Parts: sequence; C-alpha cells; structure tokens
Amino acid sequence: MAESKVRKAAAPKATPVVKPRKPESHLAMVRRARKINRELAELYPYAHPELDFENPFQLLVATVLSAQTTDLRVNQTTPALFAKYPTPEDMAAANPEELEEIIRPTGFFRNKAKSLIGLSVALRDGFGGEVPGRLADLVTLPGVGRKTANVVLGNAFGVPGITVDTHFGRLARRFGWTAEEDPVKIEAAVAEIFPKSEWTMLSHRVVFHGRRICHSQKPACGACPIAPLCPSYGEGVTDPERARKLLKYEMGGRPGQRLKPPADYPGEAAARADAAAHDGQVADLAVGE
Repeated sequence: MAESKVRKAAAPKATPVVKPRKPESHLAMVRRARKINRELAELYPYAHPELDFENPFQLLVATVLSAQTTDLRVNQTTPALFAKYPTPEDMAAANPEELEEIIRPTGFFRNKAKSLIGLSVALRDGFGGEVPGRLADLVTLPGVGRKTANVVLGNAFGVPGITVDTHFGRLARRFGWTAEEDPVKIEAAVAEIFPKSEWTMLSHRVVFHGRRICHSQKPACGACPIAPLCPSYGEGVTDPERARKLLKYEMGGRPGQRLKPPADYPGEAAARADAAAHDGQVADLAVGE
C-alpha cells in the first residue's frame, strides 16, 4: 500500500479536480479534517519520528537539539554524543565546552548545551535519572516545552499528544482547522477535532506531509493526493510535472533524514558522508524551523 501511494504522489498524471468551496459549517470542517487524516494515514502508513533514538532520554535530548536545524544533522551528531554521555548522570557531569564542541553542528550549541546539562541535572536530582512520563513533569525541565514534551510522551511512552511544530501549525491553518498562530492554541483547537487516540500519529502524518509535499514556500499542490480536500489548493504550484519536481525525500525518490530508519520505511537511509550535500536539500525542513 505504501509503495503504491508513494508512486501516486511522485508521478501524478493529472491536475487534481478541486471544486470551488462554499462556506463550511464546523461539523463539515470536522468531517473533512478527519477524512484528511484518513487519507494521510494511507499516504504515510510508515510515518514516524525522524530522529534516531533508542530510549526516552535519547529522544528527549535529540528533540532539544532539533530546534533550528534538520533532523538529519541531529542524527549525524547524536551517535558521538550518546557514546560519551549515555545517561543523564553522565551528561549532568559534562564539561560544558566539551559538550558544546560535540553538538556544535546543530547550531545554537551554547544554549543547547546549557539546556542539556540543566535537564540532565534535573533528571538526576529530581527523577532518579529517569525521564518522567507526565507532561506536567517534562515541561519543568530546562529547554523542554510542550512540543518537545509531546514528542517524548507520544513516542517513548505511548501517551497521546499533538506536536505543534512549524510544519504542523502551517498545515493546520492551510487545512482550515484553525486560524490560530500560537502553538498552544493550535494544539487545543486540533485536540477538539480528533479523538485522543489519533493525536500522536496525526502529528507524524501532518509533519511528514509538510516536509514532503506541502512546503512552506512552494507547496506542491499539483502532486498532492489530498488536494481535493484542501481549502488552500492553489497557493502552490498546480501543474503536475512542475509540482512533482518539488517533492522531497522518499516522495521525490531521495533519502530520508534517519540514519537508522524503521524496517517498513520505503526510502533509503540518509548517508553519513553526504551531510553537506543533503543539508542543502533539507535546509527548510527542520523540526523547529
């Protein structure tokens, strides 16, 4: 199923038929939103976090590092980081300058190092060296906001959460789910539309779509399988051939951001040695852009 859907998105044969839209009731919007979610589930059945991690602490650290950079860059940085500091206790005792040097490629390395040491100290002293599984606890950690907390809860603990990064916020507005700009308000608005059981996977699907097709500057409307459901169709390129050239990652036949992707991921693993070239392709696709 995944393969056929990818093929459909990567090589559209005709411009999607999009009918003029009439004013929409709240109920109609909810129904349309849930249909979009179902369509995205078919398009991205393999949607997942694009950060490499093996435990809650690694995911927490990687998510903090992902601000204002690509997941690929984080994935290229964390192997050496976790080899030197595998536990919160190790990272809490880190020499700040040595930690900064390791994470320098992710940008804003001084602030990030301060957050990583601070959250590690908090985990060591307040949570027995374990990452807590409650939102109220996670957001008390230095450098951890609701977005990061929901990433960790949803993917390390199985606790449903909506992750509002720039991709999610942009698409929520384009899809007509909300007009809000504030991430907390977007989260609250979307939470009222979808059942709680869908929140985590909805977040992955929407972010995947934002990175691959519905880009910030040049959305590939003409290659978008959910165009008939989108009130913003036409903001981007509608010609199918031109739109196809805008597709990113596996949709465009290129590697994803993970060095260790899940077994069911349809694309290839990103190459460690091609960091500079690949960063040029994904410069605007960071989790925290």
